Amino acid sequence: MEKDISINQSNVRPTKKQFEILEFIEKFINEHGYSPSYREIMSGLNYTSVSTVAMHVNSLLKRGHLIKREHSARSIEIVNKTENTKVKSNLITAGQEKWLVDRIELKLKEVSESKEITKAKIEELYVLSATLRILNIEGAANSINSKISELKARLDNKE
Repeated sequence: MEKDISINQSNVRPTKKQFEILEFIEKFINEHGYSPSYREIMSGLNYTSVSTVAMHVNSLLKRGHLIKREHSARSIEIVNKTENTKVKSNLITAGQEKWLVDRIELKLKEVSESKEITKAKIEELYVLSATLRILNIEGAANSINSKISELKARLDNKE
């Protein structure tokens, strides 16, 4: 009696490079509404060869992480989007960054123009500034922190 020692390919986790390709494909599809070409994957991930991309994509197809319609361009799809293949990042788009910075600056302006500046309002502004740091928006965070420091100095002078 022979034992079946074949590996269930769909349970094999992707390698680091394959995972990067999965992330890129998912992000590309979310942004454009269609899958990327091998050349777009190559450019997007700074590979120097389309064959390297093809090798990784073929492996992902065999492992069951991707599916592809034969004889059809831009037909790569991610199978079973799990927690492992979702893009997890603290990166935001330029539009989201602008919106967030504008909202925090508006809040800062409201506090600075209010008749009563309180410690609680200043602490809230520091929390918002920390959010910018978490999102790697250091320049805006530094600018806002200097303005918060000015408000804090005004509050300290009143006390």
